[in-house]
Amino acid sequence: MGIQERKERERERRKQQIIVAAKRVFSDKGFSKATMEDIAKEAEFSPGTLYLYFKNKDELYASLSLRILHYLYIRLENLNSDEHMSRGQRMDGLKDAMYDVYKFDPMILINLFHLQSSETLKNLTPELLSEIKKLSRSSLAEMAKVFEDGVNSGIYINKRPIALADIVWSLFSGVVLWETSKSIINAEKDYLKDTLETAFEIFNRGILK
Repeated sequence: MGIQERKERERERRKQQIIVAAKRVFSDKGFSKATMEDIAKEAEFSPGTLYLYFKNKDELYASLSLRILHYLYIRLENLNSDEHMSRGQRMDGLKDAMYDVYKFDPMILINLFHLQSSETLKNLTPELLSEIKKLSRSSLAEMAKVFEDGVNSGIYINKRPIALADIVWSLFSGVVLWETSKSIINAEKDYLKDTLETAFEIFNRGILK
């Protein structure tokens, strides 16, 4: 292994160490109360070291979203790679994939939803913003493939598959945010999976001709 390769590995290791520490701090204190100094202490680095990898707290917060977007893309890609699935099975697979994405890391997924509707995106480096956009578009494109065959064969209503994918993502984010807010009031009640099942059932009926 050359010197440059070792340096790059060490840089990536430190970056991941910071991201893991940030997740713990954000989870414990929330985004607004967490500081770069808190994260540096958790990661056992100096605050100055953090700024070598992330220009501000917003960028560090947004970087957490890359992990969940990668997972979402992989799940959808695997779903579409199974050519033996019926349309009904593919829709069930999409519903299961979305729920698994939530279970994979609820906090990061909710962060992603808030990120999409906040001013934080304006504070990111062009490189990070480009990566988030690229992964988001790739995931939506994979989701659209779930509907393409049904639309083209006349089984689904004649709407653009990417528009249907946008609606599914909006439906999913709305259900997650609403059910999460309800669980804060009463932690004993968790109806997310049941509500998601119902939402997908209604959506699926609605796109059939």
